Amino acid sequence: MSTLVQAGDTWVLWAILFLFATISIFLEQRYKWAEKLSGPVIGLILAILAVNFRIIPTAAGVYDAVWDYFIPLSVAMLLFRANIKSIIKDTGKMFLCFNISAIGTLIGVIISFFLLKNFIPELDKMAGILTGSYIGGGVNLFAVASSTQISETMLSAEVIADNFVMALVIFVLLWIPSSTFFKKKYPHPFQTQIEARGKNDTAKTMSAAFWGRKDISLLDIAITVATAFVVVTVATKIAAGLKGVLTPGEGAGFWTGLPALILGNQYVMLTVISVLGTSLFPKFFENLKGAQEIGTYLIYVFFVVIGCPADLKDVIFNAPLLFVFCGLIAFINIVWTLLIGKLFKQNIEELTIASNANIGGPSTAAAMAVAKGYDMLVVSAILVGLWGYIIGTPLGLIISRWFSTFVP
Repeated sequence: MSTLVQAGDTWVLWAILFLFATISIFLEQRYKWAEKLSGPVIGLILAILAVNFRIIPTAAGVYDAVWDYFIPLSVAMLLFRANIKSIIKDTGKMFLCFNISAIGTLIGVIISFFLLKNFIPELDKMAGILTGSYIGGGVNLFAVASSTQISETMLSAEVIADNFVMALVIFVLLWIPSSTFFKKKYPHPFQTQIEARGKNDTAKTMSAAFWGRKDISLLDIAITVATAFVVVTVATKIAAGLKGVLTPGEGAGFWTGLPALILGNQYVMLTVISVLGTSLFPKFFENLKGAQEIGTYLIYVFFVVIGCPADLKDVIFNAPLLFVFCGLIAFINIVWTLLIGKLFKQNIEELTIASNANIGGPSTAAAMAVAKGYDMLVVSAILVGLWGYIIGTPLGLIISRWFSTFVP
């Protein structure tokens, strides 16, 4: 079908993608309503509207380029701070809380899949994607989605449902530590300090507080981007070699094919290379500036691209059950985290931030810590979120492969 901008109009399409991503970030950091909706959802909605009003096409080489190059680069950059030693050493109780919450995600995914597998198409792939997303974040969602080759229409519907549920979850998690009911049931030292001194929050939104202005130079950008390209290249080559060596013959079972599935995956190997680099050469990677900002911006552009192939009728048809699927996983995650956290006598602040780090990722967890005034938990929130980046993709791939044995 003819559109105002044709698939071959490369420069115009690039301009639209970056413009939509920038608008979504601007609105998210400027207005409370936009932050509640979330920047990625805004970018996705803008793309869907542009496609369904026949302004831009549903398929183009520009979109493929974003899939092929932006996501690996963004994954590498967002893992530049994933130093395992720091994650284990500096997170304290938060590390325990996060792993409790991650188990809750796995339980939620398993229960939700077997309840709904006969009603939602491609749910084995969707379950793997949400495992990655609800343990790691958007970076894992994209990695698992690329690996499972889920249809673009279902991925668009899933992202809408995922982000809608995540927004509701963040509301709930922000409320819980301040709730009289939960303060009676759980230790709450950080909330007590806040209430004693009064909360000081001058930022317009949590996102604006987290993504504050930072000092950065041209050399910082050059080294960061070059490092990302080198890491992605090395990881891609190693993954391709391992896949060729480890891939079993036809008819191989699940466990026989698992080594090739994991070690031959570009994103898993990218995670391994990045984590080895940050753990062996921590000072070098800690001094890389702009990686989180550039990597996140590339992900926002990708959210726009996700909305481009969206057939609105299919999204509306599939989204209701996906809301149930995403919501059930998130609900089980929170309930499990609070119940098991209670048994281990964990603080309510760290439990809720750990759940946020699972479902939303390190940026939303850190933003929650900033917004609530839990200054001492900001770094821990980021570090456990990075741990989620590390384990989210392989767990998502394992779940997807396992569940594929239960669908036609």
